Amino acid sequence: MSKFTAPTFTKSLLHPRYWLTLSMVGLMYLISWLPYFIQFRLGQGLGRLAMRIIKKRKKTIARNLELCFPDMSQEERDVLMKKNIDNTGLAMFETGMAWFWPDIRVERHVTYEGLEHIHKLEAEGKGVLLVAVHSLNLELGARAFGMKTPGVGVYRPNKNPCFDFFQFNGRIRSNKYMIDRKDVKGMLRALRKGERVWYAPDHDYGKRRSTFAPLFAVEKACTTTGTSLLVDASHCAVVPFAMVRNTDSGRYTLKVFPPLDAFPHNDPDAAAAYVNKAVERSIMEAPEQYMWLHRRFKTRPEGEPSLYD
Repeated sequence: MSKFTAPTFTKSLLHPRYWLTLSMVGLMYLISWLPYFIQFRLGQGLGRLAMRIIKKRKKTIARNLELCFPDMSQEERDVLMKKNIDNTGLAMFETGMAWFWPDIRVERHVTYEGLEHIHKLEAEGKGVLLVAVHSLNLELGARAFGMKTPGVGVYRPNKNPCFDFFQFNGRIRSNKYMIDRKDVKGMLRALRKGERVWYAPDHDYGKRRSTFAPLFAVEKACTTTGTSLLVDASHCAVVPFAMVRNTDSGRYTLKVFPPLDAFPHNDPDAAAAYVNKAVERSIMEAPEQYMWLHRRFKTRPEGEPSLYD
């Protein structure tokens, strides 16, 4: 079976070991009903507080910006980092919006651009690999996208079964069903049936099924070759998109870009470099809203030193 079995809520999830999780999710739910501008300010404060506590993450953000944008002045990178920290805190609140807001409230905050590309491919019966990036509002972007054109989510179960229950049910609200991220055959079946499959190839997933390709100013970024595998085996279309929050207005724009029409088939190395260019474009729609706290360049070619030491 390619479909991921939905976790169910059982009495065991009421055990004291999960009380902190239940309290956190309950707080997310309650906060999600506050006016947006209050959530925005709370999110900024949370991000700044978190970076004072988790100083390693702040160093990771600074190092990633230095690696990717060496031509930026230090002052420009400092401004970008400050904005990114604010957005990092807001991510928790945007996750609550994605999981708990009713459809009508999501629609009130989101403007769509480029959905005609998806509708055209749907009319042709063409499977679509939706190339997402780990923007800090990705959960809300997935919810908004699925409300208009439901697809298939690629899912990694959380190790905490209590949190996993809420995470799964939050994400399934606007997806047809979920597929385990390791279930490549399930993804291929979905794509061959003309489904839209969510896929985020922008992180460092380790050396397995990967190659080194340029990403921004880093010449050797460990990049998954899974994109090439899925596209070559299913002959699907590849469509990038980005979710952008418009400063502090409370408005979001979901931008669907045209299908990538020059995808290098049967060449995983060239495909990785090509997809990274699409990833760069999506990130640059709002670089302050990207997940720079991830150690994107942690995996290095054999014999090369860490970029984070």
